[in-house]
Amino acid sequence: MKSFSSLKRLSHYIKPYKLTFIMVMVFTVLTVVFNTAMPYVVGLPTTEITKNVAAGEPLNFDYIFKCLIAVAAVGIGYCATQLLSGVLITNVVQQAMRDLRRDIDEKINRLPVAYFDRNQQGNILSRVTNDVDAVSGAMQQALIGVVNAFLAIIMSVSMMFYINTIMALVSIIMIPASLLISRGIVKISQKYFQGMQNSLGDLNGYVQENMTGFSVLKVYGREKQTLEGFKKVNHTLQHYGFRAAFISGLMMPLVQLTAYATYIAMAVLGSFYVVGGVIVVGQLQAFIQYIWQVSQPMGNITQLSSILQSASASAKRVFEILDEPEEVINEQDVQLPEEIRGEVTFEHVGFSYDPRKPLIKDLNFTVKAGQTVAIVGPTGAGKTTLINLLMRFYDVNEGAIKIDGIDTKKMSRGDVRSLFGMVLQDAWLYEGTISDNIRFGKLDATDYEVVDAAKTANVDHFIRTMPDGYDMEINAEGDNVSLGQKQLLTIARAVVSDPKILILDEATSSVDTRLEALIQKAMDRVMKGRTSFVIAHRLSTIRDADLILVMKQGAILEQGTHESLLASGGFYSQLYQSQFAEEGIEEEFAE
Repeated sequence: MKSFSSLKRLSHYIKPYKLTFIMVMVFTVLTVVFNTAMPYVVGLPTTEITKNVAAGEPLNFDYIFKCLIAVAAVGIGYCATQLLSGVLITNVVQQAMRDLRRDIDEKINRLPVAYFDRNQQGNILSRVTNDVDAVSGAMQQALIGVVNAFLAIIMSVSMMFYINTIMALVSIIMIPASLLISRGIVKISQKYFQGMQNSLGDLNGYVQENMTGFSVLKVYGREKQTLEGFKKVNHTLQHYGFRAAFISGLMMPLVQLTAYATYIAMAVLGSFYVVGGVIVVGQLQAFIQYIWQVSQPMGNITQLSSILQSASASAKRVFEILDEPEEVINEQDVQLPEEIRGEVTFEHVGFSYDPRKPLIKDLNFTVKAGQTVAIVGPTGAGKTTLINLLMRFYDVNEGAIKIDGIDTKKMSRGDVRSLFGMVLQDAWLYEGTISDNIRFGKLDATDYEVVDAAKTANVDHFIRTMPDGYDMEINAEGDNVSLGQKQLLTIARAVVSDPKILILDEATSSVDTRLEALIQKAMDRVMKGRTSFVIAHRLSTIRDADLILVMKQGAILEQGTHESLLASGGFYSQLYQSQFAEEGIEEEFAE
């Protein structure tokens, strides 16, 4: 069916294990053969007993005993083959899902930053976890189930024709009737299953974002509004979930209705045939059982249909990630020179997140090796965007950014980013020790290098006052250290990587004046001899910068030193004067 088209792509992950999968199919076929043979073998002693009683002869216990041995052998064969097929399919599915998760993980690492800017983190997590689990569960339950069901129907119908053609022809009417019912219900319910999976992703995204900002919600008393938002998303999920479950749940009773009607018709017709001598009692008994062996797989198919629909919707969401355009890779990367000076040039750079809304137009400037460049301007001026372009989180639409004369677009992203150390305004720590978090900047850093970086960042004393010192565990939220301390640790992380070019994206915006002074001293030592880009929040911290770029609406409005820009009396001078009184008050309180 077209509704399950997304599941077809999963065969790519089954292919590496095709030998085991073939064995699964062999055992599945044998399971169906044994199951199909069971009613006929069970009917043999019934026929023999009926014949002996009707003829007034003694029971043929020797024949009956042989039949019972045959029944036992068929039963044991059925159980053994079913067990083996179940074990093998579990192995195949779990290995295939391992490969799928690996591909998703590798794909995520190749996706551009723009993808994560466009999509909720919770929604992405839902695709990687919930949706993959739904696909895994469906393959585990449905792969053998569907094959088993179709084979059982084919073999059972064949045995029905073997017993009596007319009865078989009347009976198989229930098959197309069941298929038409199933197809109609699947067609109606599929859109609800797709909506349910999308709503589940939205719910996960909403919960993840609000749990991350839980403290802020409490501070501003937004519990009620957040709850209302959750209720709205939850109601949407309930809306789709109820309709998907209800509509798909209609399949089983409707399909069983056709089976009961067939059962009654065959019981009446078969009784006439037994009386007329067309078939024997054992054959009628077997035929009735074959009706159930056709009905039961049809019921299984309808039950599995809802699982398959949910899995199809999940697979579609998973493959949407795998089909996302990746970062453009150069056919041949220009290699980094042995010695990097750190000169950075912007030549006629143009960029926009949305083609209809240009942000940066014809941007030109040069930063000499070892210079400190401060970037200032109002919110939305393009300061952070400029850093994103430097790091190749985004590629320029026009012009070029060059490092030591080499266009960064001709270098691999890994090489470009290896030149930079970066401290963001949002300090990020992961669950692990303080030492591990600092060492994240250079995984093979020695303990001496870690401690030295901490001293450079003025954070060594703080670490040694904490329980377990450098071995103290940072929790998953990173809230067992203060915001300022987190910032110092991220600075130490940048220091340990020993970058050629340093980027400070408002690194001191979240700390008090006294701590800012400590950080500034540390950064002065770190920036010495390195090309540095500083996005400044407090203009007082960039007085000694070699070059100040004043940005507004994606363009450089002014550039020069602190003194020259003040003397010109332009936009920078206005910004500085507006902060001067405010900073004077802060300094008074800091005394």
